[in-house]
Amino acid sequence: MSQDNAASNATQGDAFENLLHENRQFPPSDEFAAAAVAKADLYDEAGADRLGFWARQARELLSWDKDFGETLDWSNPPFAKWFVGGEVNAAYNALDRHVEAGLGDRVAIHFEGEPGDTATYTYAQLTEQVKKAANAFESLGIAKGDRVAIYLPMIPEAVIAMLACARIGAVHSVVFGGFSADALRNRVDDAEAKLVVTSDGTYRRGKPSPLKPAVDEALAKPGHTVSNVVVVKRNGEPVEWSEGRDVWWDDVVGGASAEHTAVGHDSEHPLFILYTSGTTGRPKGILHTTGGYLTQAAFTHRNVFDLKPETDVYWCTADIGWVTGHSYVTYGPLVNGATMLMYEGTPDSPHQGRWWELVEKYKVTILYTAPTAIRTFMKWGKEVPAKYDLSSLRVLGSVGEPINPEAWMWYREVIGGGRCPIVDTWWQTETGAIMIAPLPGVTATKPGSAQVPLPGIEVDVVDETGASVPNGSGGYLVVREPWPSMLRGIWGDPERYKDTYWSRFENMYFAGDGAKKDEDGDIWLLGRVDDVMNVSGHRLSTTEIESALVSHEYVAEAAVVGAVDETTGQAVVAFVILRGSVSEEIDVVDTLRAHVGKEIGPIAKPKTILVVPELPKTRSGKIMRRLLKDVAEGREAGDATTLADSTVMQQIASSLKR
Repeated sequence: MSQDNAASNATQGDAFENLLHENRQFPPSDEFAAAAVAKADLYDEAGADRLGFWARQARELLSWDKDFGETLDWSNPPFAKWFVGGEVNAAYNALDRHVEAGLGDRVAIHFEGEPGDTATYTYAQLTEQVKKAANAFESLGIAKGDRVAIYLPMIPEAVIAMLACARIGAVHSVVFGGFSADALRNRVDDAEAKLVVTSDGTYRRGKPSPLKPAVDEALAKPGHTVSNVVVVKRNGEPVEWSEGRDVWWDDVVGGASAEHTAVGHDSEHPLFILYTSGTTGRPKGILHTTGGYLTQAAFTHRNVFDLKPETDVYWCTADIGWVTGHSYVTYGPLVNGATMLMYEGTPDSPHQGRWWELVEKYKVTILYTAPTAIRTFMKWGKEVPAKYDLSSLRVLGSVGEPINPEAWMWYREVIGGGRCPIVDTWWQTETGAIMIAPLPGVTATKPGSAQVPLPGIEVDVVDETGASVPNGSGGYLVVREPWPSMLRGIWGDPERYKDTYWSRFENMYFAGDGAKKDEDGDIWLLGRVDDVMNVSGHRLSTTEIESALVSHEYVAEAAVVGAVDETTGQAVVAFVILRGSVSEEIDVVDTLRAHVGKEIGPIAKPKTILVVPELPKTRSGKIMRRLLKDVAEGREAGDATTLADSTVMQQIASSLKR
């Protein structure tokens, strides 16, 4: 992104007063507030002594083998050290200590496979499996500091493998199961992984789907550092076998000892590397260490979701291959002793009510999912969830991208029955844990806004000079002070870390997102600054235009891109999916253009609106806007290998020809 474009982005929020003026507020009920885990005094405590606040959280939430002496060493910015001198074991904190406290019979994981097969792991059973896997990995030569690539579907073995690595001090690098063989090889090579853990396959919309062939292809060319591939038997499909390299999970883990003593690792010992999605060229390995990451993951999971581990059933729908699956499927919930649901499949297989069937079956109380999923459910209609008993739900969460007010309200009313607080969370792979979110028993929530930084987090919106913007203005989202779960660098490339995150503003982490403060000082996310278009010199946010489109009764989903235009520099091109009830006689395009003009202003009217049957999404639900940009600019669409449905681009092309 050019400096001109970046600087101009600071004014983007000012053009959208109408759309971001949200008067609706939903305070917690008196009953909810009275019983809430997080109270308002957390803000006061953190404001009075930020480092003392985080030191207390670290000691209360974690069991330390050796106490830390210094809370934060910031003597060599931007390289932080948190809880200096402390020693801690992530797997012990997630497992053993709960068993030792007499909670071994509590369910840790309810697993539901896509075909409907189930498994339940108590904390005692999960601890035993992780100990066996740790022994198995050590028997294959894996030692502290070695890297292990995990390429698995959403099955319990994914969590077990992560925790087995953490137990012995190996560094896990989870690679999303939807990534190609080339993407896997790039990540294996960058981390110099010695072991790959995979499965024969998974299930996808009722059919077995292969996974191991991608590993075989990735490792076909010499030059890698992998000595073994451990294979979980999941769907029973035949696989190629490399004798001496490949071993079955059941053989190596099943035959291992269940005795394994966890030892403390230094607070700054690397816990995992996670490669940011959509990266081009050399992959960018985000490095997280142990003590600070665990502290903030546990603190945010407990307080943002109002967790009551004795009674809650928690479900985060994210895949293990993304940071949300690390912090809010594996580490946060288990460190807090929660009971959670893991589901292997998709929301629409074998039917569109699958998620709500699971909420009813397991009496899920806390649901954490993505706006993309919510908008998909809106498209299918409220009649689908209405068939199920969702009365167990008490807290709803949103993650992954800004949620438009229309989807927020639908989520609240249709899924939450008008009674569940919604916690809209902003954070990134790089931040490690939630940074901005309401506290459900404290904050009066506001549709579409992530609202306020959490206690102990110093987030701001600044102009191009780095000065704070006043309420009602937009700019760049930055973090002003180090936070416990912050990335410690890019694996093997400290200069790239400094250039990428710390060069735009002095002494501030720049998140890459645009944001606006509304009149109340609440923060609204405007999407990535590179999701901002320059139309005739006006800066327009794709997120804002998408929100305006989706607020119209005709539209189920929308994606907006900027296409090169000889006259205006860039033109707004919108791709929309209509709700099923829209009559063919209506002039949808003119109606929607007028609607955007009314909501935002004439300058934001899309030049072109294309009605499409589907949008190209990755399996984590992110819309691949670069593919839509290719279509908008008349090019053949680029690499679509990470799409959940590889036929979507052909469907779009066919619909446009018609």
